[in-house]
Amino acid sequence: MNADPCPAGIVDAATKALFGSYEAVVRASADYVTGAVARQATPTQLGADLVTWWSTATRRESPQWATEHTIVAEWPIARLRDFSSANPDEQIATLLLPPQAGHDSCIVDYDPGQSQIRTAQDAGLTRLFSLDWVGATDTTKDASIEDYLAVISDSVAAAGGRANLVGDCQGGWLAVIYAALYPDTVHTLTIAGAPVDFHAGEPLIHDWVRLLSPGRDLSFYRDLVRANGGVLPGQFLLSGFIALQPENELDRQLQLVAHIHDPAHVSRYRTFETWFQHTQPIPGAFYLWIVEHLFQNNELIDGTLRVGDATVDLGRITCPLYLLAGATDHITPPPQVYALAQYAGTEPAEIAQRETTGGHLGLFMGHEALSNHWSPVFAELAARSRH
Repeated sequence: MNADPCPAGIVDAATKALFGSYEAVVRASADYVTGAVARQATPTQLGADLVTWWSTATRRESPQWATEHTIVAEWPIARLRDFSSANPDEQIATLLLPPQAGHDSCIVDYDPGQSQIRTAQDAGLTRLFSLDWVGATDTTKDASIEDYLAVISDSVAAAGGRANLVGDCQGGWLAVIYAALYPDTVHTLTIAGAPVDFHAGEPLIHDWVRLLSPGRDLSFYRDLVRANGGVLPGQFLLSGFIALQPENELDRQLQLVAHIHDPAHVSRYRTFETWFQHTQPIPGAFYLWIVEHLFQNNELIDGTLRVGDATVDLGRITCPLYLLAGATDHITPPPQVYALAQYAGTEPAEIAQRETTGGHLGLFMGHEALSNHWSPVFAELAARSRH
């Protein structure tokens, strides 16, 4: 049997990566040489720069949540963090669902100046919660989609029985599934960079799934989970994200060399690397379910997705929708997000679509996304949520 040809999207991405890497080297080299000449650096100082770069690039710390809060509930796979104000208004609560993709959930509270949490607070959301996904262990390696939905159900109950759901990436499609199964508990639904139609747009991740599972054979993924004791290592996902656009990783490291004497640049680099390089494993059963039913079979929009004894019918979602996408998001192209407008039962007048100028991660914590898009969305949620 002949092997499936390499999808065109992967070939195109590899070509862009090659040219992008060349441009990154040229740009960073010019920046570094210009700086070295300006400060009249000696060969010894140039060597010291490389040592400083290496120690900075390999430094590892645990990411932290930026905003004061309390943990009000815990499960084997998650924690519920409460960011409500000391004297919250009488309003329907808002629950954030961060991505569950091998990284720490504090991406939604990344930094005091780049935080969905603080943006939501400033916009008037005084009853505010966020889930925090816990890395898989030997005890939780078999956690299922039903387990994750149960955590959301418990969290909504703890927040008053009805909530605004705000989901980023994987947290977004998880919120969509929950809203379709329990529509009466969802006041509004906001998703950002969250695939609903996993095959729409130019789905580079889907191209990789096709390449690694020819003929829909999931042996590669099952063997990967089996080889790691029943979990998917977060490092594997991190490597996958880097492989999608390797020129970005190269550029980030080269720019660190070029600006190693710029304290502000080094500080920004350390903040990002602290979050980006810190990984946690995902339950293997949950991961394999995602690959098969969502990335491969696209069952969420086909209307064939089953969770327990129920079929996930997107038409049951009738609440107001806010759909946010990144114009240059190569992980979740905008059409994958906006597809929810076509399949949900929400009236068109109650659907808002917004597009930021940046990519995937910038959609969650970029200055432009937070100021120009998240802030007005959160303000609308606050206005809609007053009793």
